[in-house]
Amino acid sequence: MPIHLIWGDDEAARSRAVEALVKNQVDPSWQSINLSRLDGNDANQAAQALEEARTAPFGGGDRVIVLQRSPFCNQCPADLAEQLEASLNLVAEQCHLVLVNAAKPDGRLKTTKALQKLVKSGEAQERSFQLPAIWDGSGQVELVQRTAQELGLKLQPDAAQALSDAIGSDSARLASELEKLSLYAGAGQAITAQAVDALIGSQATNALQVGDALLAGQPAAAVALVDVLLAANEPALRIVATLCGQIRGWLWVSLLDQQGENDVNAIAKAAGIGNPKRIYVMRKQIRGRKPERFLALLSQLLQVEASLKRGADPGDAFRDGFLLTP
Repeated sequence: MPIHLIWGDDEAARSRAVEALVKNQVDPSWQSINLSRLDGNDANQAAQALEEARTAPFGGGDRVIVLQRSPFCNQCPADLAEQLEASLNLVAEQCHLVLVNAAKPDGRLKTTKALQKLVKSGEAQERSFQLPAIWDGSGQVELVQRTAQELGLKLQPDAAQALSDAIGSDSARLASELEKLSLYAGAGQAITAQAVDALIGSQATNALQVGDALLAGQPAAAVALVDVLLAANEPALRIVATLCGQIRGWLWVSLLDQQGENDVNAIAKAAGIGNPKRIYVMRKQIRGRKPERFLALLSQLLQVEASLKRGADPGDAFRDGFLLTP
């Protein structure tokens, strides 16, 4: 594959894919000549990547040109687009042009269409590495399983769930913890949930878990979760903003469900939710609860926000807002 299109917001997974390609294709003895790492934010370096891709490798192994923050599929200037289109059929044998970007390729661009045409014909490879949403529990478990597979590690199913609960979508930390757990388990042994509890222990906490506790009528648990977030230097107003967005989403879904709206795309658009699949999860969360419940929670958050902006201690503001407000 002369051209590799790698994208997604999982930076750690992207980096592992790039380094695996370098390791497999570049002869270490010739790495200083046959490996280039360039930055696509610089138009000159983006053009240099195209030029180097037309140059055959020296010595043993293949040549790899890694262009981080590649502009070719996202807001590509016209002159660079022309250079890319002229270079697509000129990539030298045993050369690998690796185009890396966090953003999803813009399918409207001519450059993206040209590259994806090569993907369909087998002349290029496209790989995406996207982190699951913070609310997507099954997606987070899949992330754990996929990362373990990439690292060549065995993982018991309950260990995958335990790691998901403990780490969430922190891909970089996940890879680091998996490597520690593999040493703890021993060579060739599967990582167990007991090992996860022994080495990692505590569960990850995020503002959405605070909202879940409030929804379940557990204000004391919500306060405890907020204390964990504040101890981790999470800004208090950011916690409030996240909770407001979460609860407003529940309110919109509840109101539209009452009106008999069944189109999840319409509900997502009205509620300002980017992924319509999230509506199914939210419906399960709020089943049996009336809109008045969400309005009461928003009123509590308003009290917390007002206290914070008047200079109250963050812990006290959340405690008073969650425990004292009726």
